[in-house]
Order: sequence, then C-alpha cells, then structure tokens
Amino acid sequence: MASTYDVIVVGLGGMGSAAACHLAARGRRVLGLERFGPAHSQGSSHGGSRIYRQAYFEDPAYVPLLLRARELWQKLAVDSGREVFTETGGLVIGREDSAAFAGTLRSARQFGLEHEVLTAADIRRRFPTFTPAAEDVAFHERRAGVARPEATVTAHLELAQAHGAELHFAERVVGWEADGPGGRAWVVTDRGCYTAERLVFAPGAWAPKLLSGLGVKVSVERQVMYWFQPEGGTGPFTADHHPVYIWEDPDGTQIYGFPALDGPDGGAKVAFFRKGVPSDPDTLDREIHPEEIEAMAAYLRPRIPSLPGRFLKGAACMYSNTPDEHFVLARHPGHPQVIVACGFSGHGFKFVPVIGEIVADLATEGTTDHPISLFDPRRVRV
Repeated sequence: MASTYDVIVVGLGGMGSAAACHLAARGRRVLGLERFGPAHSQGSSHGGSRIYRQAYFEDPAYVPLLLRARELWQKLAVDSGREVFTETGGLVIGREDSAAFAGTLRSARQFGLEHEVLTAADIRRRFPTFTPAAEDVAFHERRAGVARPEATVTAHLELAQAHGAELHFAERVVGWEADGPGGRAWVVTDRGCYTAERLVFAPGAWAPKLLSGLGVKVSVERQVMYWFQPEGGTGPFTADHHPVYIWEDPDGTQIYGFPALDGPDGGAKVAFFRKGVPSDPDTLDREIHPEEIEAMAAYLRPRIPSLPGRFLKGAACMYSNTPDEHFVLARHPGHPQVIVACGFSGHGFKFVPVIGEIVADLATEGTTDHPISLFDPRRVRV
C-alpha cells in the first residue's frame, strides 16, 4: 500500500527545502525525498556562499522576485535563528558595453534601484584589492550580499519539520507517474511507494534523468569553486572592505567572488562563471586538478593581485542549464498536478526563498501572483 500525502517534494536542496518549508507552513501534509543527506555537498547547494544581487543583467523580469527573496531571507533568519544572509555590497565590473554592466544598469534604472556607477579610479580608491583597467567601470549596489547555502537549506529543513513535514534522506526516486488531469501522482523509491495530490520536482542536476518528458533540455556542467589565502592575510578581504563581485572581460569571460567570510584561515572564494564541462551528476569528477588551480590563479593575478597567494581548497558543483539560461518554474505541461522547479542555470540560489513560496502557490492554488511567465517550459522546445 502506498503512503498518502498532500504533496510530495522530490529533492531537498535549495529549492526543494524551501518548497517543503512553505508547503508545511500552510498546513499541507508534506513528504520530502532526498537521495543524499541534509544540506549535502553532492549537488548545487553547497560551497559556503552564493551572491545575492537585485539589479539583474540576465533579465529585468527577475527583479521583483529578488526583492521578495530579500524579504523572505530576513524572515528566514528570524524564524530559524541562523545566519543565512549577510549584506556586503556588490560590484559588477567591466566595460560600459559589457553584457553584465550594461544589463545591470538597465535593470536598476527600470526599477529605480539604489546604485552608483564608479570609474576605474573610483574602484581602486574605494576597493584597493581590485586593479581594473583604465577603461573599466563598475556598478555598485549597496544591498548586494552573500547567501549561505548550507545554512539556508538547513534552516528550511528544520522549519519544514517543525511544521510537520516528513523528510526522508538517503532515499532515491526511481520512477514516478501521474494519473489523468486532476488525478493523483505516484512516486517509487528504492525504499517504498508514495502517492499525493500534488508532486513537486526540485531535482537539481538530476532533472534530465527524472524529467525527460518535460520538453526542455536541461544540460549539466561541472563547475569549480576555489578558495585562496591572500598574500598578507585576509584583512583587506573581509566583508567590511571587500564586496561580492562579478567581473566581465571584453572577451565575455566572467569571474565572480566573495569576501573572506570564515575567519583569517578560511581564505576568499572565487570562480569562473559558465566555464564548465558537460558532466553526469552520478559520475561527476570531484577532484580539483593542478592545471585548473593555476588557470584560476593566473587569471586573478593582474586583476586582484594579492588574492591567489596560496591555494587552500576547491570544490566541484554543477550548473543545470536550459538553452536560454532561464529557469523552469511552472506546472508540468502534461501533468497539471506536477510542479517543476529546475534548470536554474548557475544563477538560481539567490531566489531560493521566493522559489519556495511560488512552488507552494502553484501546489496549493494552481497559480501565483509572482511574475513567472519567463519560466514556462513551453517557451522553448529543445
């Protein structure tokens, strides 16, 4: 006999944990299924830090969601007692016509977001860890900051359980099906069978294997995060001196990075953006290779000269990319009782709290007041 619930959530990483929390808080009987442990390091919601920013070069349509995400992060911090978000300020550095700078400025002006535009001389004076080229400019956003992925996931899981959610870890989903429109959904795992009125998929990099009939190709890339101990120590890189940042070169290469957040011995984190290789999440190469470390260090030396002083550690994670790099967040086109949240394409974690709210809306009301038409899977068929 299948155990019965109001909603089953498959995947309890960033998006799934938030969905389980919001659904349970609304009084739904929730089952959460996770193939690994709580707040694990095998997917895309780990590594200690993620950038939060409000002026969004990817598309101005994201901005209202980011404003709501900030409110929900503040609420999560109060409700959980955990440090899930830190405001540090943020920079987007590049030429005036770069995609990152120009797009960020456009969205800020469209929504009236507080910001400053800095010249290269301004950047060097105010943030002396950076050495921009004379032609570089920067968009400075005071309200940007750092979201803590492991703390955020843990907080959502704890609150979900406090609201009565049943969470199963180390339980892998091996199949699912949905009855006709308005019918129930069924999930089979390596430990049992479950049924619910609504089924939520937030499977991260396992979306291609679990959602092959979605109609949107989700490809998985291996990405590497690096932590370096700066020459002379982390003092100039602490959060009160050194903001989060995105830096785009004229050839389109982007890096992103963070202040030193974890004490004098924790170093500062940096990574390339969208410079990964296609991968399978079940066989991901988790070793960080010497040539990768040197490539990152060589890129940093002319831009942040003291940062690549000494390599401390690295970690591999995954981007789950859609063809247009926008999310998939909607009811399944073929199964209205199934809600899908996947394909977050390397820029999704800053939305985690509001994604949970939207998923809960879709599962309980069938619709949401949040603007999510950009994320309809029917927008693209690849």
